[in-house]
This record gives sequence, structure tokens and C-alpha cells, in this order.
Amino acid sequence: MARIAGIDIPKQKRGVIALTYIFGIGKSRAKEILEKAQVSEDTKVSDWNDDEIGRIREAAASYIIEGELRSETQLNIKRLMDIGCYRGIRHRAGLPLRGQRTKNNSRTRKGKRKTVANKKKATK
Repeated sequence: MARIAGIDIPKQKRGVIALTYIFGIGKSRAKEILEKAQVSEDTKVSDWNDDEIGRIREAAASYIIEGELRSETQLNIKRLMDIGCYRGIRHRAGLPLRGQRTKNNSRTRKGKRKTVANKKKATK
């Protein structure tokens, strides 16, 4: 089993698809990495030899991926929250931040519905 950037790559998949299991690598970046490493896109991970895996590791190391990328993303969100901008406030409140409406949808961000009881009318 190939291990790149601390992630076990699935053996039975093609190289391009297998590399997308690494956080920060999509299809286009996976193609770039394989091109740099001079490995065919169509070969399965099980057919890679140690030399090819080493070249792929080197090519992938030139990008910000996995833990470093996750921490950078978290720092960016924290910065937005600290400066108190609109997006930061929405992050803090757990609401959608890209202009979506919240009256009917946005259950993914808001979580499970919390029922609020109605106010009882005073009797005369």
C-alpha cells in the first residue's frame, strides 16, 4: 500500500483517482503531480514501484496539502472571526456565509430544528 503525505492510497484505483484521497489534491492537481513524476495516469497504484512512489511523494511535497492546508484554512477562518467582518460573524453564529437565504433552508449549517413555544394569551 502506497503512503503519501500520511494518507494510505487505495491500491485498486487508478493513480489520478487515488491521489484525490489526499486533502488538497483534486483531479487536475493529481494529473499535474503524475506528469511531474513521469508516471502514467492510467496505471493502478498496485503497479507503482518504489521509485515511482518516491517521485510522486517529491512532486506532491511541492504543494500545500493535508495538515498544513487544514491548519491554514482554520487560521483564515479564525482571522475572519477575530476582525469581526460579516463572514466572521456568520462563522461564529454557525450560519451560511455566501448569501443564502435562511428562512426555509440552511439546515446543514443551522443544525436540527429547535422548536420555540408560542406565547400564551392572557385570559380576562
